Amino acid sequence: MKICVLGDKAYYKRILPDNTRVDSPDVVFLGRGATNDEVVAAMPDTQILIADAIATVDADLISRLPQLRLIQSEGVSYNSFDCACAAERGVFVCNNAGMNSGAVAEQTILLMLGLLRSVATSDAAVRQGRQMEVKMRFMREGITDLADCTVGLVGMGAIGQATAARLHAFGCRVLYANRSRKPAELEEALGIEHMGLDELLAKSDIVSLHCAVTPETCGMVDGDFLAKMRRGAYLVNTARGQLVDNEALAQALESGHLAGAGLDTVHPEPVELSNPLLQLSPQASQRVLFSPHLGGITTGSMRRGQTHMWDNVARLEAGERPTCIVNGL
Repeated sequence: MKICVLGDKAYYKRILPDNTRVDSPDVVFLGRGATNDEVVAAMPDTQILIADAIATVDADLISRLPQLRLIQSEGVSYNSFDCACAAERGVFVCNNAGMNSGAVAEQTILLMLGLLRSVATSDAAVRQGRQMEVKMRFMREGITDLADCTVGLVGMGAIGQATAARLHAFGCRVLYANRSRKPAELEEALGIEHMGLDELLAKSDIVSLHCAVTPETCGMVDGDFLAKMRRGAYLVNTARGQLVDNEALAQALESGHLAGAGLDTVHPEPVELSNPLLQLSPQASQRVLFSPHLGGITTGSMRRGQTHMWDNVARLEAGERPTCIVNGL
């Protein structure tokens, strides 16, 4: 199999050191930002294209690789791949569903706790010698326990379920909105309540996003969405930055309608200093907690993803169907 990887070879060797394919002459490594011309020049007979989840694999590239049989995402996301074009040409598009559900759920909880406890500003205060000033302020204003929060999860896939399980352990009331209701046994096991999105937004102290980017969900967190959230609520996004209208979120933070936002993902990536969420006033800026899109990149998650990817290569070589197909073939 001729395999072209839009990723870093050293990373692959670190995650799966025993994978002899990495050093095979039939595997070419290019950077995530490689152009279509560079890919075609390096391996015009590519049969399998392994790409970073946020790399662009467009119709032009797919059409210029006549022997292409599989486009494999390194992660869970695949919204930067032209799945329709791939399907028309009989090319499988696969992801690594579930590889990082636990890791992203942990990051979600981290952001929730970080917002409730004002971790970033509290850390800065201690370093500046203002410990007692800040401590006394919180004693006057109060700190909310996560256990006392109603948390609304938008989306209930693998990551949403992993997050719900952890929130249940904290003692939270957990609501969820999803395209389809989950079986009663799962709802009981996770301690979750299904309801419509508008009702969820009105009842939740924290709203956490766990849905994929689709034409329907892109930009769904707009001014109308945010206005339906409770005043003083928090927004957490460990899904995809494209779900959120940055300008609308910035306005909601500046106005004080939202108490804060915890963001592991911000669109576009890499995040630019001109982004509205990085141009907030000093007061509003203190209510935002960022992390650099690292929720799903733990070593365990990466190992699970890499194992599945190379298993899919082996399946294709054996004449079998790959798993986690996302483009309907």
